[in-house]
Amino acid sequence: MTEKPILSIVIPTLNAAKTLPSCLAALRLAERAGPPHEIIIVDGGSGDATAALARQAGAQQVDAERGRGTQLRAGGQAANGDWLLFLHADTILSGDWPGAIAGFIADPVNRQRAAYCRLGFDDDRPAHRLIAATATLRSRLFGLPYGDQGLLIHRDYYRKNGAYPALPLMEDVALVRRIGRRSLILLSGVTAITSAERYRRNGAIWRVVRNWICLGAYFLGVSPERIAGFYR
Repeated sequence: MTEKPILSIVIPTLNAAKTLPSCLAALRLAERAGPPHEIIIVDGGSGDATAALARQAGAQQVDAERGRGTQLRAGGQAANGDWLLFLHADTILSGDWPGAIAGFIADPVNRQRAAYCRLGFDDDRPAHRLIAATATLRSRLFGLPYGDQGLLIHRDYYRKNGAYPALPLMEDVALVRRIGRRSLILLSGVTAITSAERYRRNGAIWRVVRNWICLGAYFLGVSPERIAGFYR
């Protein structure tokens, strides 16, 4: 692109060749409708075709030390856009997300706010629908959207809130807690459809219980390193 990007879409990856193509395909909507943008793939040392897929999509690749917090932080530092959209590699944006993002960016008030998406899964089982609905409720009530819901934020406000910390886990919670519930807005009409593979593999109930245990431990002051050991 010859225009300076208004939006930088930052995607951390690690052996994401299975899910990245669908994520990038959804982002092509912004080529026809949406602000000028760039895509930054922040790779943590993939051994599959992730890098080749990034090149094919015309994305900028940044290499970083493995760890989602570290990779997100590196992507934010490499971004050229005035606005940043952080997105997971197994997430597909659905709905009129280019229009919703353009509308959010156009309002000057939102330079001091951040936005997240409604969560959805690529598996329509009742348990997954319940988990997604609970995630949206958690985000609204407590101001705790997770990273798989995406995060749209102006770069100055992002830096003002300390950026993503280089943590092995809970980097998303750490940032949105600094932003605060009143400054977090749900992007209307946009769903972040995330892979349910982890829930199918580990069991939906155990996965949810484990997530809540990790969140509770973080609020009690347990180090993210110890929490990451339990989580994995």
